[in-house]
Amino acid sequence: MRTYGRVQSRSLKPRQAALMQTLLPKLALPGGPLDPHALMPEAAQVWLEAGFGAGEHLAAQAARHPHTLFLGAEPFVNGIAACLAHLDDAKLANVRLQHGDVRDVAERLPDASVDRIYVLFPDPWPKTRHKKRRLIQPEFIAEAARIMKPGAVLRFATDWADYADWTLERFLAAPVFRWTAERADDWRAPWPDHVTTRYEAKRLGDCDPIWLEFERV
Repeated sequence: MRTYGRVQSRSLKPRQAALMQTLLPKLALPGGPLDPHALMPEAAQVWLEAGFGAGEHLAAQAARHPHTLFLGAEPFVNGIAACLAHLDDAKLANVRLQHGDVRDVAERLPDASVDRIYVLFPDPWPKTRHKKRRLIQPEFIAEAARIMKPGAVLRFATDWADYADWTLERFLAAPVFRWTAERADDWRAPWPDHVTTRYEAKRLGDCDPIWLEFERV
């Protein structure tokens, strides 16, 4: 598992600990190459969320789109446990989870198998010496391009201005992606179907949230 720093901040609540033992084995992604069709044969689309935090967005989107298979990766134990509680409350069966880095999931997916990717408020690693730890790197962009279908979109949000500039610069340098913004509101306002999370609401960054969407061409 590729990660930096701690992966657990506090003890799990009793229910969360129990779900880690009972529900996670049912929803955990298997090892080896991943076949989305085998995971959910009836799925019309496959959406992938990188670093889903406490899982509010992932669970809400999965509830709205029961015929879509949702894949989520999160290295933080407390995030996995919190997400399991959301999934259990809503009795959702169209979600599969990876306790670990999204890059480990992406590299096991087939070419052109994903319809949408979310990267919402990732760790900004604001210090210059730590920027190499950011998820958005040319290698991740290339892997995302490989697994995305033509016309699929990657949605990125951050409240750190430098990370928004960093991400835009790297995606614009990738000819297989097109920035979909046509006016300022396209990056100043959230997408119409966005689900606000508790982490987002804390406004821990240095600017208002910036919303970037890139289409696989």
